[in-house]
Amino acid sequence: MNRFTKEIIIAADNKLTACELLATETGLSKGKIKDAMTKGAVWLKKKKGKLQRIRRATAALLPGSVLTIHYDAALLALAPPPASCISDQKHYSIWHKPAGLMAQGNQYGDHCSLLRQGEQHFHPHRPVFLVHRLDRETEGLMIIAHSREAAMSLSRLFQNHLIDKRYQVEILGNIFNRPENSISFPLDGKEAITEYEAVTYDSATNTSRVMVHLKTGRLHQIRRHFELIGHPVIGDPRYGTGNKNKKGLQLVADQLRFVCPFTKREMIFQLQNR
Repeated sequence: MNRFTKEIIIAADNKLTACELLATETGLSKGKIKDAMTKGAVWLKKKKGKLQRIRRATAALLPGSVLTIHYDAALLALAPPPASCISDQKHYSIWHKPAGLMAQGNQYGDHCSLLRQGEQHFHPHRPVFLVHRLDRETEGLMIIAHSREAAMSLSRLFQNHLIDKRYQVEILGNIFNRPENSISFPLDGKEAITEYEAVTYDSATNTSRVMVHLKTGRLHQIRRHFELIGHPVIGDPRYGTGNKNKKGLQLVADQLRFVCPFTKREMIFQLQNR
């Protein structure tokens, strides 16, 4: 069984721990169950509580609660690339997320996520809250909040487009042949605006480098917009033709600029050597 979900309602006479019960019910070894628990694949819903991940193999189980494991052997076997905290601003921190790391986990686990790495970095002193996302394939800067108040304040900045996000992008073809410097095709029935500045063109590889600023935040907006104008992002595994490579998606969120809701000072964070 490489991928499955098993749900167990805890009986009144149960004497087993979470690890023991899951091993008995799934046929997996206790070692595999402990690994899955540590990596966030096991959930518990108490009768009067919310659904939560549980990581302790010895976690006690109350009658009537529901224990669930979402097991994906391939996901659990992945070794996530490490993120790095580049600035700690007390209420929030700025992180460099590498390509290949998810912003947050899913029901099958969270060990391959930035949020989990942030949680482990600051544990047990500060909580972590996600306020925005980057695609798994995208490298770049992300913000993690450390209180509900900070998460709400930063989320409002994103919702009101008060955080300027800059991206460095390598695309197929000579973008200098296009007279416009913005793309405004609607996406998913909603307004979508991508502004860019052409930086260089390399005739040897037939690729251009552009600096991009998003005025809206639609799903895969940069990737979809540049494909629509015939200049797909290099290394994009999903959009475009003739743009695949072995180095991965050439799209980096390299700068964040905003007025801090706590200090009221303009903050600029940028990846170096870009």
